[in-house]
Amino acid sequence: MSIVDNHKGDFNQSVEYFKKDISSLRTGRATPALVEDLVIEAYGARQALKALASITVQDAKTIAVEPWDKSITMAVEAGIRASQLGINPVNNGKVILLPLPELSSERRQELIKVLHQKIEAARIAIRQLREMVRDEIEAGEKAKEISEDEKYKLQDELEEMVKEFNEKLKELGEGKETEINTI
Repeated sequence: MSIVDNHKGDFNQSVEYFKKDISSLRTGRATPALVEDLVIEAYGARQALKALASITVQDAKTIAVEPWDKSITMAVEAGIRASQLGINPVNNGKVILLPLPELSSERRQELIKVLHQKIEAARIAIRQLREMVRDEIEAGEKAKEISEDEKYKLQDELEEMVKEFNEKLKELGEGKETEINTI
């Protein structure tokens, strides 16, 4: 197994992190990913909402959050209000309903800008990984573990893999942008 193959998992991790990161970007429909990682102040500690409540989708425009402990319902509601989601929670004492408002064209453009920032951050992570692998290849050649020909072969392999992962990022980004723009 080559140096490049040893790091394929690292590149995959970057893409998986990117997928998870963009899943929280709001589109026209409700999904638990929008709120599951919100940090809520409860029991004297900060925790992810998914650790405190059951999160379900009631319909295409409504998310229901049901805290397992009813005594923290107000804390959950306050945490949702304090988030940057722009959702106004409706608390009926047992379940907190999150009706998603329609996205305005300005909000869609803001979301697309955020998406592009996240794509660029993922590309930077891929480039950093590429540099790390290049350094390993160079170190292998200096230590006479690999030949010069093999070094160039590995660098070409690395570039091909980076190109492949950047293409995946591009496809995921385009898919999410289409999702955001779908009314």
